[in-house]
Amino acid sequence: MRAVIVADGNVPSRDALDEAWPGWDDGIALVVAADGGALGAEALALRPDLVVGDGDSIDPLALDRLRASGVPIEMAATDKDETDTELAMLAALRRGATELVLVGALGGPRIDHSLGNVWLLAHPGLAGRRATILEPSARLSVLRGPAGDGGPVTLSLEGSIGTTLSLIPMCDVAGVSTEGLRFELHDEPLPAGPARGLSNERTSARASITIRRGLLLVVESPATLPP
Repeated sequence: MRAVIVADGNVPSRDALDEAWPGWDDGIALVVAADGGALGAEALALRPDLVVGDGDSIDPLALDRLRASGVPIEMAATDKDETDTELAMLAALRRGATELVLVGALGGPRIDHSLGNVWLLAHPGLAGRRATILEPSARLSVLRGPAGDGGPVTLSLEGSIGTTLSLIPMCDVAGVSTEGLRFELHDEPLPAGPARGLSNERTSARASITIRRGLLLVVESPATLPP
């Protein structure tokens, strides 16, 4: 089941997302808004199935309006370990989501929130599930290894030839192999820190990345963004 999580960052326009990532909302069965992300969901023409958060980034009158329209609201304490976006993500997983698409997860005045949302892609609860952050300028996902059987894991990605794809290790990553990219890797390490994996280029409409161990952030650029 595909779910959209709308965070309270800079929510892009529907037109911008549709142009950059056609079909990004195909098959969406659940929309969960993180606090003020409820207003962003409405701007994207997505009706929230659930709003989760502590209420500090949405007007009480807006919450009352959502309640009156039948949208369930799960209020959380202000002092908590999880961000509103994490709570929304966990709520979607509890409802059976097997794939998450996060929008509005980047931007805003707090870079720590943006970075924290990127790191949510490595959340233990997402093991075995696909999760992406979508922006008009990028699609972010995390590849984690090893697989449940201890073997390598592979991520296959469709895209346009000539577009950019970057591999950013979130920790030391072992056994990285790629296909369909200009600068290929063959069972090589990508240590955290050096920028070796930035700005690779697709040479095939289907690229694949395999790792044996670690957490690898994959950042794709859309065809609408010049290399």
